Amino acid sequence: MHASEFDEAWDDDLASREREEQQLGEVILAAPIRDLEPPAAVRVPESATIESVIRLMLERGLGAVLVQRDGRTVGIFTERDVLRRVVSCAVAQDQPVSEVMTPDPDSLGPDDGVAFALNRMIVGGFRHIPIVDDEGEPVAMLSQRDVVAFIVSRMPKRILNLPPDPRLEARTPDGG
Repeated sequence: MHASEFDEAWDDDLASREREEQQLGEVILAAPIRDLEPPAAVRVPESATIESVIRLMLERGLGAVLVQRDGRTVGIFTERDVLRRVVSCAVAQDQPVSEVMTPDPDSLGPDDGVAFALNRMIVGGFRHIPIVDDEGEPVAMLSQRDVVAFIVSRMPKRILNLPPDPRLEARTPDGG
């Protein structure tokens, strides 16, 4: 039995979509972190109070800040630290942030790959990773949200044009 011209067109569309997805994967895997333009890292002294750091994070919409001693990064303080180490343990918020920070965070460079950053975040179980220059100075803070936004920016039609309810499906190619 022969396929109709419509079936052939559909087959071509599927092959095109597979090529597009493969190209997208290659773009994402090959992109360096610098292409995401992550925001500058915000730094606080280790003596800053937990309360002042939380207030700073809320005011600036930050998920994480770097904690420094003598100009050198010694830790990271994240939203997760607030929940797990401050709230759940009823730690007084007038204590220094160094008491509840995560010490010696992993970091990456701006030329390291996005795929490597995702791997490090997933394997390490964290949502933020400091980006440092060749001298080890923090230049940015990469978040999983930054990576997701980058991926969406590479395929906006496929993501941003989804129906408002995931249970809705187009019954015909024209959306009807």
